[in-house]
Amino acid sequence: MDVTRLKDSWKKVAAYGDEVPLFFYSTLFLTHPETRRLFPVSMSAQRDRLVGALGRIITEVDRLDELVPFLQQLGRDHRKFAVVAEHYPAVGQALLHTLSHFLGQEWKPELAEDWSEAYGLVAKVMTEAADEASTSTPPWWDARIVRHERRTADVAVVSVQPEYELDFVPGQSVAVESRLRPNVWRYFTPANAPRRNGTIDFHVRLVGGGPVSTALVQGVQVGDTLRLGPPVGDRLKISGARDVLMVAGGTGLAPFKAMLEQLRAEAAGGGPERRAHLFVGAPYARDHYDYPALHEMTGQCPWLRVVPCVSREPARPGAEAGDAVDVALRYGPWSQEDVYVCGSPDMVTGTVQRLAGAGVATERVRYEDFDSTSTSGGNP
Repeated sequence: MDVTRLKDSWKKVAAYGDEVPLFFYSTLFLTHPETRRLFPVSMSAQRDRLVGALGRIITEVDRLDELVPFLQQLGRDHRKFAVVAEHYPAVGQALLHTLSHFLGQEWKPELAEDWSEAYGLVAKVMTEAADEASTSTPPWWDARIVRHERRTADVAVVSVQPEYELDFVPGQSVAVESRLRPNVWRYFTPANAPRRNGTIDFHVRLVGGGPVSTALVQGVQVGDTLRLGPPVGDRLKISGARDVLMVAGGTGLAPFKAMLEQLRAEAAGGGPERRAHLFVGAPYARDHYDYPALHEMTGQCPWLRVVPCVSREPARPGAEAGDAVDVALRYGPWSQEDVYVCGSPDMVTGTVQRLAGAGVATERVRYEDFDSTSTSGGNP
């Protein structure tokens, strides 16, 4: 397999932009119509994910130690779409036909062999990971909604009861699908540590044009059933015994609430009682939708400091004016703490840059990156 030849050919194909996934999916659905049911009705977002995932795979094809874990997670994650081993040859045929179409006369037998070998490796790793996962976990969990609270105009807290135990670690995320939006999955992070009764809380903000968030905030009700995917992600999991700084934007509070519950349980069980500093950002004071629960937690945990921040109005008693990261830096320096950041992509990017500019070591700053090339991409 000539890696350079693979990368060069992919650059030429990727230059055609949206035409590539459009041709690929048209070919796949025409030649194997049974695969259409695996995908959402609207394919607009899906097209970007295909190009992003393929680009990452080809970029790392000569670094298997980095590529294989990504492919294994992709294979495990695709079980929730009802993808089975028999689907992989169909996808491979559509991919090779797409490459041949866009490369034209440059599609030589040796290049076709390179791509066939590369795809064969991808399919092998993904199917083996999926097969292994099937021996211990289901492809998804059905979960009944037991509580639905509209905290603000655009934020809801949705509590669900999985049909059987879903084992996760605070800071991990799970994909959620509503039957109101079939085959469309989005990642949310549980806002609680695992409970004896198995219930899970999700903090959901309504995103304009977001099909899943709209369904979860405005459409579902108590008694409805959601599907949950297996937990993923390890960047926000607490490790070590350092004090922690948490910077949250909006519903980015969710994983930190779960992590604080973990720290509280560890301290109650005789573990290290580390200091935790949580700065929660929102435009207005009314947007601090979970402040009563946080205030109660500070009364129970003398090692915890919670600072609500408002960026679009003067500060009120108990709150600070400014973006959460700017307020946090005023309380610094943060030279020893592990730092966690969660919020919208723009908030995370800006916060990480501000922390780096303030001299906070980048190796101590942790955030989850669910982008178009990650396993959070939504569909096969």
